[in-house]
Amino acid sequence: MKIESLDLPDEVKRFYLDSGILELYPPQAEAVEKGLLKGRNLLAAIPTASGKTLLAELAMLKSIQAGGKALYIVPLRALASEKFRRFQEFAELGVRVGISTGDYDQRDEGLGVNDIIVATSEKTDSLLRNETAWMQDISVVVADEVHLIDSADRGPTLEVTLAKLRKMNPSCQILALSATVGNADELAAWLEAELVVSEWRPTELLEGVLLNGIFYCKDKEKLVEQPTKDEAINLVLDTLKEGGQCLVFESSRKNCMSFAKKAASTVKKMSSIENREALARIADEVLENSETDTSTTLAACIRSGTAFHHAGLTTPLRELVEDGFREGKIKLISSTPTLAAGLNLPARRVIIRSYRRYSSENGMKPIPVLEYKQMAGRAGRPRLDPYGEAVLLAKSNEEFIFLFENYIEAEAEDIWSKLGTENALRTHVLSTIANGFARTKGELMEFLEATFFAFQYSNFGLSTVVDECLGFLRKEGMLEDSEALVPTSFGKLVSKLYLDPLSAAIIAKGLREAENLTELTLLHLVCSTPDMRLLYMRSQDYQDINDYVMAHAGEFAKVPNPFNITEYEWFLGEVKTSLLLLDWIRERSENDICSKFGIGEGDIRAIADIAEWIMHVAAQLARLLDFKGVKEASELEKRIHYGAGPELMELLDIRSIGRVRARKLYEAGFRSTADLSGASPEKVAVLMGPKIAEKIFKQIGRKEAVNEITDPEPSQKGFAAGQRTINDY
Repeated sequence: MKIESLDLPDEVKRFYLDSGILELYPPQAEAVEKGLLKGRNLLAAIPTASGKTLLAELAMLKSIQAGGKALYIVPLRALASEKFRRFQEFAELGVRVGISTGDYDQRDEGLGVNDIIVATSEKTDSLLRNETAWMQDISVVVADEVHLIDSADRGPTLEVTLAKLRKMNPSCQILALSATVGNADELAAWLEAELVVSEWRPTELLEGVLLNGIFYCKDKEKLVEQPTKDEAINLVLDTLKEGGQCLVFESSRKNCMSFAKKAASTVKKMSSIENREALARIADEVLENSETDTSTTLAACIRSGTAFHHAGLTTPLRELVEDGFREGKIKLISSTPTLAAGLNLPARRVIIRSYRRYSSENGMKPIPVLEYKQMAGRAGRPRLDPYGEAVLLAKSNEEFIFLFENYIEAEAEDIWSKLGTENALRTHVLSTIANGFARTKGELMEFLEATFFAFQYSNFGLSTVVDECLGFLRKEGMLEDSEALVPTSFGKLVSKLYLDPLSAAIIAKGLREAENLTELTLLHLVCSTPDMRLLYMRSQDYQDINDYVMAHAGEFAKVPNPFNITEYEWFLGEVKTSLLLLDWIRERSENDICSKFGIGEGDIRAIADIAEWIMHVAAQLARLLDFKGVKEASELEKRIHYGAGPELMELLDIRSIGRVRARKLYEAGFRSTADLSGASPEKVAVLMGPKIAEKIFKQIGRKEAVNEITDPEPSQKGFAAGQRTINDY
């Protein structure tokens, strides 16, 4: 099916023709035939790189032409940024694009001027809770990676959000994009959607197992040279010789870092001088963005042409690795499965070194087929590679047979709704009531009957779980004690603040009962909520954390009985996470925090982001309920954001000044904006470097001072540059 034949405006067709897309892939053509451009709901369950995003673009642009508005829902912020950048290319068509991934209590009404809005499922849910007006104008909803309905973490939110959007805009077109799953027909039936299921790929995918130096596919085999004792490195070298790149998936962060280091010296030998110079520039950028031991290791790997990628890295570092790989400079990325979760980063060959993952309940356990298919689907770059290869590694004939039967020849599992527990349902019951979607138990059950859970389980047991949720919400004062479902002001605020009602109840109780509100008291209160991401307890942590608890027992709202082992161990995890945040706001260096707690910079950011949000909620709840703690929680919220002491807050409000630069300015006597206004430009330039000094003076309104700034002497320049960390960018 030719692009020219589609029922689209001429300028849209020209846009695609100019970009080299002349014809649709077979699954795309099938989607058009089944009503994609006629407003029909559609579920496309097709492999990675088979053109799912183009389906979304065509549907959105067709609807926008008719005066509509599109909402593109993604599971991850990184994926939202990637799609946003892509859709910005439609500016030449007069299409305006916005992105919404930020604070959960903001309506973001200004985004309504856009034709396409990209948002995470959690942000979409919060926009609905906050009754954002433009949500009623949505004419196309794209749910990317919709198979994540099966996820216990993100699934319930995505499921309820889709149900609400369908109820609010019954005529809205739903386009769901999914990996190949076992029960795509069931998911399509729930969405009342046409179904496109296909295994077609633009680049041939060869899936197989490597055993004793031979790569076995279903209908062919290939000998792989064995210059080293590591079969995975031999596969990498084989790929590089053919001009390809490799993605290697490992079971843990430690393993993926180790493999990138192990492969570095071998890969470096195959790199040209020109490429090494480009790699050096990327490595320098890594070091400019971070001063941790991990970033030093990453930079060393990158200079050799390898890299590692996991959630412990900060977003800027992950983006440097991804961009370097897309540009063909980095030849190998060793990653945890985070990289398989939707980011557009294909490679000639995907090597899955470990098909087992650690589970706290079952130890090392084989990964699901769906997860394997997501990783394998990264093999083969459309229009760049003649084929793609996905390789599992076997050590014995028995393992070889197991891998073929359970992965290569296996079908992906069915996906199942995870909405049917009180923990999953509690927050969505409150938001459904607070939004006015339901005013009686009958209306609430009617709404929930529109969920995938009810579709799969025929409402089995749902009424009982709903009664438990309603009982909890009434008991905690979030619903009026009446037959009708009426939210209290407390309940409405909790819903708008996008917090688990149980977290809100814990915070309210803690604020009400606390005798003293120290930094530790409030930080632990935040960390004791189910919304918080806790650090794991390592064997070496128990004695130190327990000793700390004994020394500071008066600062905790409640210390559980140590003989209740499960409860006490959970409590120690809360305390450990609180101590990380305490170190963060007391300006301990990232490297020290990473070493002390056994985490990465990315973990510090992730934990601080969640803690900042919950502390914001605590301040709001204290204000509404007239509890003490409004001032203390508000101050801590800001300190968590910047990771610094209270005396630096005014300086940190100036962009380009992070915690390290702010402390340097403060120690040099510049303790406020007023101090900087009267400062010598040259002195500030010596401290900060000329470029940062220019930015500072422009922001505080002293543009004339920029002309007085000159490059410092070489020795001073080195000193200024050497102080940079991630917080200063």
